[in-house]
Amino acid sequence: MSDPRIRALHPVRSALPEDEAGLGELDRATWSTLHAVQPRPRPPYEPFFGDRRPPGDHLVVEASTDQGALLAGYIRLGRPTPLACNAHVRQIQGLAVAGWARRRGLGRTLLRACAERARDEGAGRLTLRVLGHNTAARALYEAEGFAVEGVLPGEFFLHGRYVDDVLMGRSLTV
Repeated sequence: MSDPRIRALHPVRSALPEDEAGLGELDRATWSTLHAVQPRPRPPYEPFFGDRRPPGDHLVVEASTDQGALLAGYIRLGRPTPLACNAHVRQIQGLAVAGWARRRGLGRTLLRACAERARDEGAGRLTLRVLGHNTAARALYEAEGFAVEGVLPGEFFLHGRYVDDVLMGRSLTV
C-alpha cells in the first residue's frame, strides 16, 4: 500500500470483530526482527483474533486518509496469568503502528489509553516484555513511566544471535 495522506486521527477505541482482517494485515505489515520472536507470517495466515486474543483485549486507532478510514495502530492488553493473586496486573502483549502513521505520537497515545483501560479494570500494575535490541520501543516505554525490572540475558536466539528479553513495568496508582 502506498503511504496514505492522513487527514485526521480518530480517538482510540476498542477493537471490533470486523477489524480482524485490517488488524491481521497491519500486524503482518509491521512484522520486524526488532520485536518478533516468531518467524515472518506466511499464508495461510492464522486468524488475528482467537480464544486467547479476543477483540475486547485490543485498542485501536484509525486515521481518516485520502484512501478512506484505515487502521493505524493497535495495542493488546491482557492478564499475564489467570491466577487470582495476579489479577491486579495487566500486561501489554502487542503494540503496532503502521509505517505510514509513525512519528505522530500514536504509540504514546495507545500506551496511555492502555494504562487508562487497565486502571478502569482495577489494575495497579502494567507490565510488558521487549527485546533488548529494540531501543526505540524501550525509549518510548521509559518515557511513559516504565522501568526495567529484569533482564533475561540471551533468552532468544534470533537471526544468528542471542537477544535479551527485557521485562519492564510501571505502577498505575501514581
